[in-house]
Amino acid sequence: MDNTNLVDNDLQSRRKIDFESEDEILSSNVDIKSLHSKIDEEAIPKVGMEFNTEEEAYNFYNAYAYKIGFSIRRSKMHKDFLDGLIIDRIFCCSCEGHREKDKRDVIVKSHRAETRFGCLARMKINSRQNSKYRVIDFVMEHTHVTSSPSKSHLHRSQRRLTVAQDAEIDLANISGITPKASYDLMARRVGGCENLGYTIVDCRNYLQSKRTIQMRVGDIGGILEYLQSMQLEDPTFVSAMQADEDDMITNIFWADGRMMTDYFYFGDVVSFDTTYKKNKECRSFAMFLGVNHHKQTIIFGAALLYDETVETFAWLFDTFAKTMSGKKAKDYSY
Repeated sequence: MDNTNLVDNDLQSRRKIDFESEDEILSSNVDIKSLHSKIDEEAIPKVGMEFNTEEEAYNFYNAYAYKIGFSIRRSKMHKDFLDGLIIDRIFCCSCEGHREKDKRDVIVKSHRAETRFGCLARMKINSRQNSKYRVIDFVMEHTHVTSSPSKSHLHRSQRRLTVAQDAEIDLANISGITPKASYDLMARRVGGCENLGYTIVDCRNYLQSKRTIQMRVGDIGGILEYLQSMQLEDPTFVSAMQADEDDMITNIFWADGRMMTDYFYFGDVVSFDTTYKKNKECRSFAMFLGVNHHKQTIIFGAALLYDETVETFAWLFDTFAKTMSGKKAKDYSY
């Protein structure tokens, strides 16, 4: 096949895609108009509407998006040079624009689902004429099919944890109730998951963020100062730290000369214990323990852990083995 035929086939395929996109937009417009007929006229954005604040305009458009079945996000804006207040803002559909090309795509085995389709739906507000924000542009057409209203509560802009819900989740967590059980209970209270305002994933993410509270600068400085002082007192003192992708300290391990000597003589059996009470940052305190010839408990090493995942334990055990010159115990207990 010559190059001319290849170009013609490519143009025909592009035209076919364009025609399919136009048909999808037209069918989407029909659906939006039918949905408009089912909701109050006052809930539909119109050019000329005014709002006291930018947040009020966002909430109004987000409420409209809930009824139609799509998610929104804040887009471009301009601020006043003198007072820094927002002059205009665009609220757009979350499917606006297109995903940027990533150089790493060639080595990715499974790509994430496409979430942007160049959607044109938006609402633009402006406060140049007076102190209020006035709607100066509203586009209702979408380049994709919106979700059914029954699934609108799953969209990102519709999900939000309130202060009261945070307190209930914290109370349930402290009481030992699992996230799923507490989520199901709260959903029954309000008559279903769609009325709750968040999903089980949001609940777990909130608890995870509570568990992984980052150490304050003073705490990190104090730990580093302590480790440095121990290094000066004992040249054989060893410490190791693991950082996450944001260069925040996650796991800390340390052992002094006495611990390493004890392990050399009595490290045939090692007990690894993480049942100690967590500190105020919710970090687990772990210890490598053993027994000497007097049947006394001795310590081979200690650690503050970010979490209790396989990755964390793998790093800790590997660090412990390297610290102890690669000597392996004959028996481990957990």
